[in-house]
Amino acid sequence: MKRFGFAQRLLDKVTAKLKRLFTAFLPPESYSMLFWAIFAGIAGALATMVFRQGILGMQWLLGKQNLSVIQMAESLPWFVRVLLPTLGGLLAGGILVLAQHYKNGAPSDYMESIAFGDGHVPVRHTLLRSFSSLITIASGGSIGREGSMVQLAAMCASIIGQIARFRPRPERLRLLVACGAAAGITSAYNAPIAGAFFIAEIVLGAIYMESFGPLVVASIVANITMRALPDYKPTYEMPTFPAIPDLELLAFAGLGIVAGLAAPQFLLLLDFARIRFRNSGWPVPLRLAIGGLGVGIISIWEPGVWGNGYEVVNSLLHNPWTWTAVLSILAFKVVATVFTAGSGAVGGVFTPMLFVGAASGFLFGQVVGALWPHASAPFTYAIAGMGAFLAVATSAPIMAILMIFEMTLSAPALLPLVISCIVAYFIALPSNSRVMYSVTLEHQRNRQTRGQLRKLCVRDLIKPAKTVLPLTAPFIDLVKILGEYEVKYLYIVNDAGWFCGVVHAQDVTLALADGRNTATMKAADLLHRDFPVLKENQGLGEALKVFLGHQSERLPVILSPEQPVLLGVAYKSALLDAYYRLQQPLIG
Repeated sequence: MKRFGFAQRLLDKVTAKLKRLFTAFLPPESYSMLFWAIFAGIAGALATMVFRQGILGMQWLLGKQNLSVIQMAESLPWFVRVLLPTLGGLLAGGILVLAQHYKNGAPSDYMESIAFGDGHVPVRHTLLRSFSSLITIASGGSIGREGSMVQLAAMCASIIGQIARFRPRPERLRLLVACGAAAGITSAYNAPIAGAFFIAEIVLGAIYMESFGPLVVASIVANITMRALPDYKPTYEMPTFPAIPDLELLAFAGLGIVAGLAAPQFLLLLDFARIRFRNSGWPVPLRLAIGGLGVGIISIWEPGVWGNGYEVVNSLLHNPWTWTAVLSILAFKVVATVFTAGSGAVGGVFTPMLFVGAASGFLFGQVVGALWPHASAPFTYAIAGMGAFLAVATSAPIMAILMIFEMTLSAPALLPLVISCIVAYFIALPSNSRVMYSVTLEHQRNRQTRGQLRKLCVRDLIKPAKTVLPLTAPFIDLVKILGEYEVKYLYIVNDAGWFCGVVHAQDVTLALADGRNTATMKAADLLHRDFPVLKENQGLGEALKVFLGHQSERLPVILSPEQPVLLGVAYKSALLDAYYRLQQPLIG
């Protein structure tokens, strides 16, 4: 038996050393996230490609596989243009009702899953919602396809994280899902750096290298994967951006003012439509059918309202348009998007916002060209308008600048973009409650809360001190107060209310146990003058250091060392709660 015991101890020692050796050679957790981000990037790119092929498949069923969405609309009789979006909305709404049965309490949107959830993206719920979006888009709905693409990419990343057993570590799973979402944005817009910034700036709410590194890796891998796939081409085919004269930069600042005023109104219109549809009491399929009917009726006069609008934008960037034609397509497209998005159809308004920015910028460029013949071509203002409207809608001007710049890959475009986006962002600040994504408002509220927490000091945590006695208090009063309150210390003040020190409960107990004469004993006889105190204007960090140096749940708060008037007490639990919230990231 002894030999078996010795062998077991030897085996345990060897096993422990091997575990330590293995652990020493394991890469840090941050390195492993870079590794998993590669898989998230590949999966995100493939997911977006599958969704694109799904749209082509739906068009194949309609016998229009070789046509774009707008060309398909133009080829159909007027009554089919009305009927197809209506029936598509009805079917898409029915699938949405079915999807609700598989939600299982998890957030339905990848942004919520990353920012407020545990990183779990429900698979069946997401697939059904994406199928609903596919039907809406293929049947002519005026909404972006990027929303479902990114949702599918995030779902794939969530599956990878659960297979890799990330579920017990929600912060890692959330980051991996964020990597998948960044890959989806990159695949949709051919902008890897902007894709990473989109997730970091909008969804995560802050840019930390620990999270930004994996986001960039996933985005770049997704971009490489997309380029390797057959029939790949960028969504927007950007023309060469010319050099802009210095004086003309003032015109781009004017475009920023227009975008800062107009973009919030477009978002307001979308919110108004969503509320009206939601409060109508109609079933979801009926709402989406009415939204499709609105698009169908508009398309009788303007087939270009079908789809997300990128075909029209590409035409604006490469072809001359009359101002009447641009104004007409802009007005009809805004109304069509209001019908589709307002009815509750699944999809993004990111691409429609780019359309509104491009068309508005093109019109603005035509006005500038009419006033100043030497002005740049209207397409330059269309490109800057895309960035300016996006900066306002997302409250993320850096991301907007990077995205449009990556699309153009033209150095002369950078300065007009920066001016337009920054001016638009600051013009729209008074109406910043109108944003494209609700998570942005949550981050804004979070920042406001943190700003208020930073202003907190000990004064804001003061509670009344109920265990206070004067220096002349008899021993019997000490015993009475200690019997009434379960505390370790009694606070002692002089006649002026100045804090003098404390009486330890332990000293009172010892005095009773030793049989000392307590009849004439006063609080001053048991006083400990050297006791830590907090000052009312002390910051939370300094107060926390005082608490850490003294094992007590509460400490006395005085006015100042020069005037140590006892104001009350501050509790460690309250201070830790405020300090913890202050130190937390902007999400979670």
